[in-house]
Amino acid sequence: MSSSFSITPAEFREFSSFLEKSCGILLAEHKQYLVQSRLGKIMQQQGCSSLSELVARLGRAGGNSLKEQVIDAMTTNETLWFRDIHPYEILRNKLLPELHEKSRFQKLRIWSAACSTGQEPYSISMVIDEFKQSHAGAFSSGEEILATDISTTVLDQARRGEYEMLALGRGLSQERLHRYFESSPTGSWGIKPHIKSRVRFQSLNLLGPYSSLGQFDLIFCRNVLIYFSSDVKLEILRKMHKQLRPGGYLLLGASESLSGLSDLYKMIHCRPGIIYQAI
Repeated sequence: MSSSFSITPAEFREFSSFLEKSCGILLAEHKQYLVQSRLGKIMQQQGCSSLSELVARLGRAGGNSLKEQVIDAMTTNETLWFRDIHPYEILRNKLLPELHEKSRFQKLRIWSAACSTGQEPYSISMVIDEFKQSHAGAFSSGEEILATDISTTVLDQARRGEYEMLALGRGLSQERLHRYFESSPTGSWGIKPHIKSRVRFQSLNLLGPYSSLGQFDLIFCRNVLIYFSSDVKLEILRKMHKQLRPGGYLLLGASESLSGLSDLYKMIHCRPGIIYQAI
């Protein structure tokens, strides 16, 4: 069977409904090519002759492993180091100084939602390290960065903390490369232990509950809400508000905004950049 397969409009609607119910991803009608390019290998492995047959298998009892494979394949994992730079400048210049004064006797907790292959949480850890070097005794109770993603494949890569030079060249300065990474005989570079130790990775579907995650000072939820419907976005943002400590902050992606929740979040202009504080 060829990895290329045809999709009828009805099959595309059926699969799109499955994907949205499973993980919130909303497929536009012109994205049939994306389904074809990303599911071809799985269709071959499963011996499925049509997309409808694959969806039927996904609905059967015991199909969790296949479901995980399909969601992994359909998840977009585009990321880079210090993406959009402004959030990290806000973190260094505003948020960490404020939290240093406010949270002297409790652990600093940050959630990196939809962390992909780990660039965001490790970038956050580097900024914390730089802040602590210039502020003796800061965060003496420790720091924890919880990094979550629905894709177990990218989480496995993130946990290893090893990257090829091509990936490191995307947003990472030479200075930080040599300060925070160690080269390996294989040619890849690994995150140094003191940066890696702040980060804990966990599988999480943003459609599910968050209460077991605990409370956070900051939540980074960047460049993922664009894949969800308006109703799902609002539900995610409401649930995240419950996980923020009083006065905690939410940071969204450069192309994302928060509307309709003015009773929960206050917009703060940082020039450049916008963040949202929990009310």
